[in-house]
Amino acid sequence: MKILVCVKRVPDPNLRVSVRADGQGIDDEDLTFVINPFDEVALEEAISLRERSAEPVEVVAVAIGGEECEEQLRIALAMGADRAARVACDQPLDSWNVARSLQQVVLRESPQLVLLGKQAVDDDANQAGQFLAALLDWPQATFASRLELLDGAARVARETDAGIETLRVSLPAVVTVDLRLNQPRYAALAAILRARKKPLQTLSLEELDITCEPRVRVLGLHAAAGDRACRMAGSVDELVQQLRAAKALEDGGC
Repeated sequence: MKILVCVKRVPDPNLRVSVRADGQGIDDEDLTFVINPFDEVALEEAISLRERSAEPVEVVAVAIGGEECEEQLRIALAMGADRAARVACDQPLDSWNVARSLQQVVLRESPQLVLLGKQAVDDDANQAGQFLAALLDWPQATFASRLELLDGAARVARETDAGIETLRVSLPAVVTVDLRLNQPRYAALAAILRARKKPLQTLSLEELDITCEPRVRVLGLHAAAGDRACRMAGSVDELVQQLRAAKALEDGGC
């Protein structure tokens, strides 16, 4: 069995991210980048499935981006991935083009299961997995909080607003995972050093016969205001009056 895991390079969510003065991107000069936390959970689940399986399982990590993504792929190798591949692309990619690139990798690798995070913490789009399943015409299960492989199928417990929903999907399938699925392991220093010497496969968009078709264009970024003006209301009527006044001010005093 082969499991393909998608890995995205994102800014460390534990650090403060600042927008550049021109509003056209983030200031990444002193920023640390990591594997997207949701994708890290997906990778941990793939490795755990391999460890629990009585049959041979190969875990392949895939990233899309420039050479800087190789750092995250080597972390994936250090965590336990068997192989890693990078789709070389220096262009900004939206979810649609990420899915199209992954589709071609899937067709080349022929995995029985594709795992990826339900979203990336940098754009929170939550679209790539769904697009990929549609392009492949494969069954999909999203927001997985529990995953069990059966004979030719997968049983997935998924998080919904109404509670836990359990699905059974036939393989091959695409599954996007939630943070509750597991706790990713730490990559040991010795494993990280060994991973530096492992080969990484590089695929070009030309090899995959892909031409980027941007569907989303970022016009500008701005930091959300963190200042709040708090006022105490002595009663419900006073609270309603304050809310009405604030709404009128927001609408331009109308």
